[in-house]
Parts: sequence; C-alpha cells; structure tokens
Amino acid sequence: MAQDHRLQLQRFELKYLIDERITLAMRDFVGSYLELDEYAVGRANLSYPVHSLYIDSDDLKTHYFSINGTKNRFKLRLRYYDDKPNTPVFFEVKARVDNCIMKQRCGVRRDAVPLLLAGQLPEPDQLLSKEPRHLLALQRFNFLLHQLNGRPKAHNHYLREAWVSPHDNSVRVTFDRNIRIEPWFRPEPVVRMFNPRRVFPEFVVLELKFNTRFPNWFKELARRFNLMQFSSAKYSEGLLLLGEHRFHNGDKALDEAEALLYAQGDTVPAVGMLASAED
Repeated sequence: MAQDHRLQLQRFELKYLIDERITLAMRDFVGSYLELDEYAVGRANLSYPVHSLYIDSDDLKTHYFSINGTKNRFKLRLRYYDDKPNTPVFFEVKARVDNCIMKQRCGVRRDAVPLLLAGQLPEPDQLLSKEPRHLLALQRFNFLLHQLNGRPKAHNHYLREAWVSPHDNSVRVTFDRNIRIEPWFRPEPVVRMFNPRRVFPEFVVLELKFNTRFPNWFKELARRFNLMQFSSAKYSEGLLLLGEHRFHNGDKALDEAEALLYAQGDTVPAVGMLASAED
C-alpha cells in the first residue's frame, strides 16, 4: 500500500466530531462529489486500517505545542498500514504554519526503522523511492528527531474511510473510526495493541482537506449536517486520557520500572501494564 500518490503536501484542514448515525447520509452527500479511495474499495465499512507511531521528547514538546495552540508547530510520526515485512513504513513530518498544514514523508523498508529512529541516515536501497523530495523529507525528520532528542511514545490505530477528488488530490474527506492509543516506546512499527484506550469514543472524526480554494459544497455539507468545527488531535487527546505521567516524569525520562519493562527484548507488555482503564 504505497499511499503516496494522493498525498496533499500542502493543505488546509477542518475537523469535526460527528455522530455515527449521520455518517451514511454524509457518505451519500460526499459521494456525489468525490470517489472512494482505492484502498478502501471492497473493505468492510469502506475503511482501511491506519497505524501511527508518534515520536516526541521526554518532556513531550510536540504534545504541548498542540495543546497550547502554538501557531507554528510540527509533529513526527511513523505511518504504516499493516505488519507485512515487505510493505513500507513512512517517516512523516507534519507541520502547521499559521493555518496551513504542510506534510513531508518518505517511505522506507521496515527493517530499516530501528536504525533510522536511532538517528542514522539510510542506505539508498532502504528507500522506497529515489525521488529527491523523499530523501529531503527523511533528512528533515532526522534533523527534528535530533533537535527534540525524540523517541517513540505512543501507538495510535484507527479505521479510515477516505474520499478523494476523481482527477487530482485537491480535495480529500476522511471519516476516522474506532480510534485507539496506548504507550509504545520501542522503535518498532507495531500493529498489535495490548490494552489501548479509545479516543473520542462516542464520535467519528470527520476531516475536510483542501489544497487551495475552499470548495463551495463544503459549506453546504456543514450547513446540512449542522457541523461545528472542533480540535481533535488524536495523539494529544490520547496522552491526556492516559495521563501524561505515563510518558514522562516531569522533565525526566521514563520512570525506571516502565523503562525496564520495555527493555526486555521480546518480552510483551502484560495486559494492564500499559493503561489502567479499559476501552
């Protein structure tokens, strides 16, 4: 699943929390303007799985950038869609400059992930593409990783229903369901979840994304379904739900017991060790 040809490198985003009961009617409305993303065709509920491994500093700088509404900010994450050994993992820098979202990403071989998260630059055969923009994206990720002294903090998973422009990438609409998160400190693109928490459990996250001009039909969509814009950062909301103390101890690194737990090689965290509350 390359998932790169539809990437919007620079865009504007509007986010909403909506009730699942109105999504079928919204799907019909959106479907009259856009087509279903090819990776969702034939899947249950027209949705494909999305996994993200978020990278942050021990004092959670990018998390606080988000909750404090810092005007110009960024986040680092790994984005992937399954655990197959031959499918790529994307290193992403998602930045906000004023109201504009700018995204850079580079696909790499899965076996290269630990070395790249340790701050090393890749060998040419570890890259999915030879295009200069992808290497530049990875170099940017590497620079910010060192600047943050960042390391993996959380694994996030959800199911995405995506609708796209038929002829270009100018407009994209997504419905994200069953959003879950848990701490994860290893440099591994994990798929299995052990004891996650639901984020926005009563809602579906709707995102309206466009490159240049605001589509007139977005306004009609918001009017017809009485939409109200809402901040919905999956990573930061998840950290607040789980408790920031699970990810750092003041300005210090992880608590010694938690660090020891994740240093046990192939030892799998026991259910209940990652989050005390159930879904």
